[in-house]
Amino acid sequence: MTILKLEKSMKNISKVIWSAEAVENLEKIIAYLEANWTEKEIRKFVKKLEKQITVIKKQPLSFPKSQLIEARKSVLSKHTTIFYKVCEDAIFIVTIFDNRQNPENLK
Repeated sequence: MTILKLEKSMKNISKVIWSAEAVENLEKIIAYLEANWTEKEIRKFVKKLEKQITVIKKQPLSFPKSQLIEARKSVLSKHTTIFYKVCEDAIFIVTIFDNRQNPENLK
């Protein structure tokens, strides 16, 4: 399948599947934010995450492929990157990665 055909068939991706690792990492991030940030800042982070997921769903191939793992990466903030895979009818969130960690932890 060519990229053009793939892009046309993906225009209406509405399904997002989160791996157990991605959910666990997101829970850790939220716990950290709750301990160290204000409620307003936490809502801002969650809104930014939701917006980024929407962008990924609409344009899944617009983000670069990772050189560390077999996935695409979308930088959410200087501290957080979303790694995901594109399936025919869904986006699979592989992990939410804290960029302050050793990149070897991704493997």
